[in-house]
Amino acid sequence: MEMLNIALPKGRLGEKVYSMFEASGFECPSIRENNRKLIFENEAKGVRYFWVKPSDVAIYVERGAADLGVAGKDILLEYAPEVYELMDLHTGNCRMAVAAKDGFTDDVNRPLRVATKFSNIAAAYYAGKGRDIDIIHLNGSIELAPILGLSDVIVDIVETGTTLKENHLRVVDTIVPISARLIANKANFKFKSRRIETLVAALRSLTEEKND
Repeated sequence: MEMLNIALPKGRLGEKVYSMFEASGFECPSIRENNRKLIFENEAKGVRYFWVKPSDVAIYVERGAADLGVAGKDILLEYAPEVYELMDLHTGNCRMAVAAKDGFTDDVNRPLRVATKFSNIAAAYYAGKGRDIDIIHLNGSIELAPILGLSDVIVDIVETGTTLKENHLRVVDTIVPISARLIANKANFKFKSRRIETLVAALRSLTEEKND
């Protein structure tokens, strides 16, 4: 049986998503063992999983090292990889939002200073509003930027909003809802379409049951 190579994001989301693949009949028991391996195979089921950093999943899929992968919608919007987006897995739900200090008002007479990890998403969002911005690209602790006066607002993923509240920040706008998506390599999809479509159908029935 030809192998389906699937890139899973390391961490809580990847474990949740693997449980969905398992429940859909594409299990690989060795992945549940307590070890430090990165690649797991079940030849009988024709499936091979590997753990990668969440932001790298789309690269493995785009380049063909993986046939399928699971990536957040934020990654797909930010990097626009050349992949097929097959379905919304309805897990890892959060939102991309604009947040600012309590009492913030936008001074439209000057460019808005926006701190973010998601420069392309922020640029597209404010271009759609016709608002001039100055993007400050940061890689971590984005919430610090408005507190220390580095930026006026931040664009970041918000799950519960607790971190914002604890730092006296609030959401002023939601840009887009975010969730985990199943993606496929375009060339590999053609060669393995029957097996991939079987998996997608099984996952769809699983997510529909959950959402009923």
